[in-house]
Amino acid sequence: MTGHTISAGDTAWVLVSTAFVLIMVVGLALFYGGLVRPKNALNTLMMSVVALGVIGVQWVLFGYSLAFHPGSPWLGGLGWVGFRGVGLEPDPTYSTAIPLQAHAMFQGMFAIITPALISGAIVERMRFRAYLVFLLLWATLVYDPLAHWVWGAGGWLLARGALDFAGGTVVHLSAGVSALIAAWMLGPRKDFRRAPLVPHNVPFVLLGAGLLWFGWFGFNAGSALAANGVAALAFVNTNTAAATALATWALLDMVRTGKVTAVGVATGAVVGLVGITPAAGFVAPVAAIAMGLLCACFSYFAIQLRSRSRLDDSLDVFSCHGIAGIAGALLTGVFASKAANPAGADGLLAGNPAQVGVQLVAVLAGVTIAAAGTVAILSLLRATIGVRASVRQELTGLDLSEHGEEAYFGSDIESFVGGGTGASLGQSVIMSAEAPEPPATAAAAAVTS
Repeated sequence: MTGHTISAGDTAWVLVSTAFVLIMVVGLALFYGGLVRPKNALNTLMMSVVALGVIGVQWVLFGYSLAFHPGSPWLGGLGWVGFRGVGLEPDPTYSTAIPLQAHAMFQGMFAIITPALISGAIVERMRFRAYLVFLLLWATLVYDPLAHWVWGAGGWLLARGALDFAGGTVVHLSAGVSALIAAWMLGPRKDFRRAPLVPHNVPFVLLGAGLLWFGWFGFNAGSALAANGVAALAFVNTNTAAATALATWALLDMVRTGKVTAVGVATGAVVGLVGITPAAGFVAPVAAIAMGLLCACFSYFAIQLRSRSRLDDSLDVFSCHGIAGIAGALLTGVFASKAANPAGADGLLAGNPAQVGVQLVAVLAGVTIAAAGTVAILSLLRATIGVRASVRQELTGLDLSEHGEEAYFGSDIESFVGGGTGASLGQSVIMSAEAPEPPATAAAAAVTS
């Protein structure tokens, strides 16, 4: 017994927020699934959904213990393996008002969606069995240590005062950097720049973005771990940044191409959600407007640069999650204020420029472990079971070759669902090498946290 009294209201809010974040996994599946071609739609959906099983079990067996049990500055201890000692009483290290099991499951949803985000960079070409092993190894070797550094008792970045309210560094930066490395190591799809790779179901993309936005209220506001004023602040900031980024993206599209695309506004909203995640409970709403605007601009122009390169980050995960995650983490050091949250810290604009330096250290640490871990894991898989689908499998589509199922039936479904999308849907449409100008709005990877 801890002697602390459980708050029914706080516990209810955290449990509901946990369910919200689970819905985000389904939203991510739809967002990504709508952006690929019909022959790979089911495989892409599965790459998100299967994380619920693989990481859901890993988290109970040892993931939560490695991330949150008190241990060294680098990794948690093994005292909570198999949820031994993770009981129904509060643990004052993390919250005095909710059961430790509620905290464990809330954080477990973060652990599930983070590696699923990476899949958007390597869709349509990675073998599914290799992806399953990658999920398990990446969660264990990259996510769990990084979560301990930033959020776990004794973590070295937490001790330095790094601010990450809901996962700008732990979730989005790590997933974005790993996506960049994975796309580079796997190489481009066989028909990259030889055929239009268009989104096959834009309504799926909009539905997925809507579910992500909805779930992000649990992701960010739930990170207060209480139904209190900080949760309300995070709720307001989450919506404000997403709305600002959506409007900014639409304006950039209009200025650049004269059209506002559905994929573009969905992408903009997700970028705003990513950017505000590390700052949601530490900044005032006017700062959320500034962060939404800046992150949208950074990601938009990063996508333009990527589309002119040979890098096949299929759904622009790095441009959206990596760039916006890095920007959000650094801007937290600019806009954070104890006037918004006394439990946080003052940033540059509140007279504490040193906080930007602390945030930079956290960013560099996240980049390092994500990049090094991804290189090591994919090198191991490539040398053992193989990671890349064969040319025949790619041409057939991974739905049939990897799962023996199809999302759609009928020989002409590709032209039926793909026709009419056109290049104006966004930079997810990779034009042929001869095209002088790539399209305007990239289909970006969605979130998380």
